[in-house]
Amino acid sequence: MYLIIGLGNPGNRYRSTRHNIGFAVIEELARKLEIELKHKTFDACWGKGKIGGSGVILGMPQTYMNLSGHAVQKLLAYFKADIGDLIVVHDDLDLPLGKMRIKRGGGNAGHNGLGSIEEQLGSSEFIRIRLGIGKPVHKSRTEGYVLEAFRAEEVPLLPEIITAAADAVTEVVLSDVQTAMGKYNKKALVIL
Repeated sequence: MYLIIGLGNPGNRYRSTRHNIGFAVIEELARKLEIELKHKTFDACWGKGKIGGSGVILGMPQTYMNLSGHAVQKLLAYFKADIGDLIVVHDDLDLPLGKMRIKRGGGNAGHNGLGSIEEQLGSSEFIRIRLGIGKPVHKSRTEGYVLEAFRAEEVPLLPEIITAAADAVTEVVLSDVQTAMGKYNKKALVIL
């Protein structure tokens, strides 16, 4: 059983922000796989389905980004999923828009959602799908930047990025993380 979590903040106010790209990927996977995200328990909005022959739970924590680990821990415990089968899709300031990196383990680079998950699980040995959102010119603007909507010229690129990220998650489940890394880590998702 794979637990696939997209990070973001709940509510319409945050829907189109950079921080919510993880939610957008989960919504795209739900659409493609015909999984209804109808359950509202464990501090998350989630649904159950399959990718190939593997069972998957798609989830979006509803605790706000900084407390994402609470929902992830509850879902992992309830479904008795292994931390090695946890896939977290999230925004990444250290990558430019249109770049994606897949990896297992590592630090959280100051990402509060990842930090919360690591704290609650006592481990960082889960799979991450890191989606570049670029970074502000001034580091002091980081908090405001991640909560801003994408710029008008960036918006047309998002469907291709979100689709590629959903495909990468599918590749991890159908093949393995190494295969997905080889396929997606080397190329740009969109031409900027």
